[in-house]
This record gives sequence, C-alpha cells and structure tokens, in this order.
Amino acid sequence: MRLDGKIALVTGSSRGIGAAIARRLGREGAAVAVHGRDRDTLGAVARSLRDEGIRVLETLGDVTRAADLERMRQVIEGELGLPDILVANAGANLTRPGMPLEEIDEADWRASVDANLTATFLTLRTFIPGMKRRGGGSIVTLSSAAARRPELRSPVAYAAAKAGIELLTRQLAVQLGPSGIRVNCIAPETILTERNLERIPPDVRQQLVAAHPVRRLGTPEDVASAALHLVSDESGWVSGVVLDVAGGSVLV
Repeated sequence: MRLDGKIALVTGSSRGIGAAIARRLGREGAAVAVHGRDRDTLGAVARSLRDEGIRVLETLGDVTRAADLERMRQVIEGELGLPDILVANAGANLTRPGMPLEEIDEADWRASVDANLTATFLTLRTFIPGMKRRGGGSIVTLSSAAARRPELRSPVAYAAAKAGIELLTRQLAVQLGPSGIRVNCIAPETILTERNLERIPPDVRQQLVAAHPVRRLGTPEDVASAALHLVSDESGWVSGVVLDVAGGSVLV
C-alpha cells in the first residue's frame, strides 16, 4: 500500500489510460477523484473501483474551462481533502495524422492546443495552490511519443501541444521543487486502449508491433505502472523527467 493515506486526482479517468491509472493508485491505498465529461462512463468506472474497495469520488467537468476546474477543486477538497497527487491525463488528438500544416483548420488547431496544453495548464494552475498549502505533492503530466520524434505521420497540432506540456513540466519542476512538489511527465507510444482496439485493424497492429524493439504494443496498465512509480516515494528524488513508455521505440 505505497499510497496509503494519499489523495489523488486523475483527470480524463473515465476510460482508457486514465481509468487504469486511477485503479492502480487506488489499489495502492489512495483515495481517488476520477474525472470525465460523460456521467455514464464515469459512473461505470467509479462503480468498478468501489467494487475493489477503493474510495472514489466522481467529478464531472470540462478541463478546458477554468470555472469547471474550480468547481471540481471545491468538491474534491470538501469531500476528500487537499490532493497530494495530481495526474493531468486528460487530452485528445483532434486532427488527422500526417495532415500538412497548411491544411489544418485554425479551429482544429486551437481545439487541439486547448484539449491538451491549455487543459493541462488550467488543471495545474487550479490545484497547485492546494498542494503548496499541504506542504508537498507529486504531479504527473501526459505527453506522447508524437512529441518526442518528428515524423511525417504525426498529428502536428497534437504533437506541438504535447511538446509544450513537456516544457511546462520541466519549468514547474524548477518552480515547485522548493515547495516539496515533484513534477514529471509520461510520454506513451501506441497504447491498446478500448478505442485503439476498435480503430486499429489487426494487420496494422502487427505492423506497429514490428516497429518496437520490445515486440508488443503498450497497455493502459504499462502507463499506470509508470505513473505509480513517479508519484510514490520510490521516485522521491526524481523531478523534471519525461519518461518514455514506448517499448524502446523512442531513444533520446
């Protein structure tokens, strides 16, 4: 129970990677605030966690809106207390991979930046003051392999936003270290979430497997294990790093 007595918020945890992270932190003893925008999917995840004996709080909101995040903060602090673990996982790729920059619509560019970089900024801005009052904590942000290596097939707007998250992470590690707050980032490669299992045909999956030195694709649990390590005392002197969970396909 490495996180016994801890309070954690995982944004974007109604499915996929976020849900796996919330489950892993809860299994290690943390009380977990799960977050999403769809009440039904969020409720289903919360029920499954409660069935394992995990203390769970459901929080609905749009993390691109400061007012929603402020309301979430008040609910979490009122029901659970001041979070000392924050996983800013919420994000989305909203443009087609490989699309030339000049073909990206301005609205799609802004939407991608908002869904990833702005959402992360607003989430951190909302919850950092409470962590300072608590006297410490651990933050994990989510980037992507798309931000780690430029490729023709990469979704440019998404990759640029995720690269911004990496720089934001490093900057905050410097700012918040004296307050006892560590800030790290995880950059996953192709992860077999429910959506990717639906969207990626089996033959394409095999092609992707062959591109990874570790001959398989990642799972949400792989990312959850990395998140657990970064928020636990096992990494107590680790801050400002970007951890590639990519099967050896990103070597920098």
